Amino acid sequence: MHSPNTPQPTVLLCGGQGFIGQTLARQLRAQGMRVIAASRRSQPPLQLGRMQQPADWLPHLQGVDMVINAVGSLRDQPGPEGASLEALHQTGPQALFEACAQAGVRRVMQLSALGVEDNNTAYARTKRAADSRLLALTAQGQLDGMVVRPSIVMGAQGASTQLFMRLALLPVLVLPAVMQQRLIQPVAVDELAEVMLRLLQSSTTGIVSLGGPKRLSMAQMIDSLRQQAGRSRALQLRLPGWATQASARLGDAVPTSPWCSASLQLASLDNCCDPAPMAQWLGRAPTDPAQMLALIRNPAAPPSHEGRA
Repeated sequence: MHSPNTPQPTVLLCGGQGFIGQTLARQLRAQGMRVIAASRRSQPPLQLGRMQQPADWLPHLQGVDMVINAVGSLRDQPGPEGASLEALHQTGPQALFEACAQAGVRRVMQLSALGVEDNNTAYARTKRAADSRLLALTAQGQLDGMVVRPSIVMGAQGASTQLFMRLALLPVLVLPAVMQQRLIQPVAVDELAEVMLRLLQSSTTGIVSLGGPKRLSMAQMIDSLRQQAGRSRALQLRLPGWATQASARLGDAVPTSPWCSASLQLASLDNCCDPAPMAQWLGRAPTDPAQMLALIRNPAAPPSHEGRA
């Protein structure tokens, strides 16, 4: 931590207008840090998918002490201002990390995702490649890099959370088998940002996997949200395999849909890890899935942690 007489660092936060990035920027500023939140929606806009060489990044690293890359997209971004996953997740971040090494910006954090090591979607493959480059530069002594890999992140602005909340309104749920069988460890976005801030200020390097206190299926999470809202338990049915594939392909045609072929493949494996690091860095028990709705609805006033193990 910095003393009152020590200038607080300047942090370049790529993806600062995104779901996790906005929360992280707010918490960094609350600590007195100067945050440069860079994205295609920032002012001035930064076309991250077009910054493919270290030279593209070097001007943006002047006066910067730390870098966080929180850029993330489930699939290629369409339109004239869009970019491929390879550009957004792999070649762009790799160029950024190289530029940090050249500019002497040693503290670099990469926001990745749990499960990318065991998945072959374009999302996982490109994230994994960027993670590997940061870890290699760290092993070579050029950077103090860290890769943060959370399980599914819950928050009001999250696409997955919004999908879960809509499904929780239905009295009858017809869900794919993977949503009923595979396990996740939900993490509240505010608590993830709090942990990332503490990790950034520490000397930790390497991979840090973060998961919430309980493992449950997506179907159980949806049911829990429904019960937390005071509704009776929904009737759950299983969507046939052919219909699951068809629904994912339908989602492929809707660029904003959180359900698509990529998310189906990502959901085909458990998304779990040791819960101890999350609690250790948070300094308290993370929010239980059975209490998540209150935090989603009112993130400024998280549930009390009294009486929790």
